[in-house]
Amino acid sequence: MGKWRGVASVDKGRATIASITITQNEERNITACLETLKWVDEMVVVDAQSTDRTVELAKACTPRVHVRPWPGYGPQKNFAMEQAMADWVLIVDADERVTDELREEILALLKAPGPAAAYRIPRRNFYYGRWIRGAGQYPDRQLRLVRRGHGRYNDLPVHEHLEVDGPVGDLAGHLDHHTHPTVVSHELKIERYSTLAAEERIGGGKPGAAWYHLLFNPVWAFVKFYLFRGGYRDGLPGFIVSGFSAAHVLLKYVKLWERAHKA
Repeated sequence: MGKWRGVASVDKGRATIASITITQNEERNITACLETLKWVDEMVVVDAQSTDRTVELAKACTPRVHVRPWPGYGPQKNFAMEQAMADWVLIVDADERVTDELREEILALLKAPGPAAAYRIPRRNFYYGRWIRGAGQYPDRQLRLVRRGHGRYNDLPVHEHLEVDGPVGDLAGHLDHHTHPTVVSHELKIERYSTLAAEERIGGGKPGAAWYHLLFNPVWAFVKFYLFRGGYRDGLPGFIVSGFSAAHVLLKYVKLWERAHKA
């Protein structure tokens, strides 16, 4: 892959755009991700001191690679956005891919941006190599395209979101999210995210875990995602994804219960 073109070579008939990607040990994903971003005018990568080849592979695609300690999801993304100089910023995770239809839609938008300060993008989530449409996984709209200076992430540990100053629109092109290639990777992410979710609940001053949280909330999570949100339509993968959603809820409340009893 060649390096990105740079702002100096941009078509003057449209607004400019930068992509930002934060990474940590993403050597499996980073090249494929940046390959789908080679059309942007700036490509910014902020790495959290990876111990694999992530930085090396990123630098083969763009010189705009920054390495710094991990401050949390929101602060890291805010730092990355601060490095961008273009008119618009596209936020893409290392395990995501910009589709051709999304690229063309964004390029057309940049020629006549309109009043919106940011845009939501529908995301297709792939588990074990398969696109999961049910279980609350689609369209999974993500706020990812924002005018520079009109958005900033909050600092919640796991549910960080972009706070936008201005109206928000919706795009039709897809962002593909290759979230869990294996069951093991899914299990590891749930272990990490359930800890962050428990910390977020404690930090927000919410109550800990009562016995009924442990008993009923995981069951309700499975029923909600498998039956009411259509996980059953995806066959066995939909059943597994719904089960992992329930496991995440159970682990979160078990960790809250454990902390309360250690205090």
